[in-house]
Amino acid sequence: MSEQEIRVPDLGGADEVEVIEILVSAGDSVAEEDPILTVETDKASVELPSPAAGKIVKIIVKVGDKIKEGDLVGTLSSNSASSSDGASDSAPEPEPKAQSDVAPAKSDDSVSKPAPQKKSGGTRTEIVKVSGLDGFDDIPIIELNVSEGDDVDVESALVTVESDKATMEIPSPFAGKIGKILVKEGDKISEGDDLLEMIITEDSADDGDDSADDADNSAPADSNDAGKKQPAESEQPAKPESPVAASDTKTKPADTGSVTYEVPAAGSKVHAGPAVRKLARELGADLARVKGSGPKSRIVKDDVHGYVKAQLQQAQQGAVVPGAGSSGIPGVKLPDFSQFGEVEREGMSRMMSVTALNMHRSWLNVPHVTQFEDADISDMEDFRKSLKPLGEKKGVKMTPLPFMLKACAAALAELPQFNVALDMDRKEVVHKRYIHIGIAVDTPHGLMVPVIRNVDQKGLWELAAESAELAQKAREKKLKPAEMQGACFTITSLGGIGGTAFTPIVNTPEVAILGVSKAAMKPVWDGKAFQPRLMLPLSLSYDHRAVNGADAARFTSALARLMGDIRTLLL
Repeated sequence: MSEQEIRVPDLGGADEVEVIEILVSAGDSVAEEDPILTVETDKASVELPSPAAGKIVKIIVKVGDKIKEGDLVGTLSSNSASSSDGASDSAPEPEPKAQSDVAPAKSDDSVSKPAPQKKSGGTRTEIVKVSGLDGFDDIPIIELNVSEGDDVDVESALVTVESDKATMEIPSPFAGKIGKILVKEGDKISEGDDLLEMIITEDSADDGDDSADDADNSAPADSNDAGKKQPAESEQPAKPESPVAASDTKTKPADTGSVTYEVPAAGSKVHAGPAVRKLARELGADLARVKGSGPKSRIVKDDVHGYVKAQLQQAQQGAVVPGAGSSGIPGVKLPDFSQFGEVEREGMSRMMSVTALNMHRSWLNVPHVTQFEDADISDMEDFRKSLKPLGEKKGVKMTPLPFMLKACAAALAELPQFNVALDMDRKEVVHKRYIHIGIAVDTPHGLMVPVIRNVDQKGLWELAAESAELAQKAREKKLKPAEMQGACFTITSLGGIGGTAFTPIVNTPEVAILGVSKAAMKPVWDGKAFQPRLMLPLSLSYDHRAVNGADAARFTSALARLMGDIRTLLL
């Protein structure tokens, strides 16, 4: 019997992963490749295997600890006899200690075959798969950025795709030469689809090492002994696209047709890690309604994506979305317009279709009320215009929007009932302890709403620069999905076009939206005489389930006060 250290194997580049479950205790007997503990990366949960057979002496980490490659997590009392027996199954001339010491995770896997090729200066072919689509499916390819025979670096753009809201480039995970391209322009792809073949040589092998090592580390999660008894498993390395690929195959999402469940009891706990909870927050998914497919019904990211996809499919098919209630509104049957004259039909763009669906859902489910107010922005405009020379030096244009953002952030802090979401299924109010504000941007492709985070913590110049950058990305369809998620409140402005007032539709699950119309000079009574003042019309639409009329009046009055005297923004 000899003691052996249990250390964290190669995590494929992932760093500081969190321990979410300890699977063994001191005194437990384990076989080689048995799972010791479970960690969570930014994509899924992964089980770390035992490097040898024996008895657990001690585990020195606990749930919640952050660990990285090479960290000591415990010790194992290995049985040399059992090691020898295990080795005899796979080699006629076993050397027990060497078998235990040298990369045990790779000894029973033909996955390690690419490694000798790299050391000897050979090449290998990798299948590059689609990744980084943030849960979107069937996204069309609008441009191929490489050709067969091209040499590319890591992160080089391979193809450009178009989602509902923006265009995105799919980067290369390796450096190497493009082999056969497996897709063409116009094809619709989803995360995990085969994209192209890439030939990787020794010079670029460092970029591809992660893939082979990842497969080694994740293989035990599929089966403890499958690698020894079924050599056909050597075909598996081409499939993983991340260090958690093997775990993903083990934790496939539940059938999307049955991802909605009975309303859970209030206060019930959800078994999910921080990364999964963050994803659910960004997508607006209720984790209490998601069925976990991981160990002990743990929810993984694929489960959340499957749930959201199913909800969207239900909505598009006219099914009742849980918590939304049935509208009972009959559909509109269109007449044959061609009987009245010449017509032409054009398919809706993806963006228009999704926007129409969201607006329809919000209008049907949210009882809208709109509060109107005029804000005197004469002094604010004088101050803003005085900043023009400084803005030219900074390369930033100061518009009225940063002042509105700061005023709205201050009003949300003053009246936190506007910074909530309603969970009607669980009869709960979700209070948000952050202030992220969406800004509606009119683009040639339709309305887009990028989100500025932590508005209350940023200054006017920072807000001016960030809002300008996001607006430009929106017009160029370069916004990432994460840049359009997580808003608590939205500002939509028609001031540059015209109008005196309008009723914006609340962007549920937010409970309020501010509409801004065109400012105009108006006579205002100062107690002695009428004075010309620049007045800005404000239209606050709100969800009457969450906000009452008195609070709405207080909110618009606070905005008028804050924008009327910008010094109050410093208080």
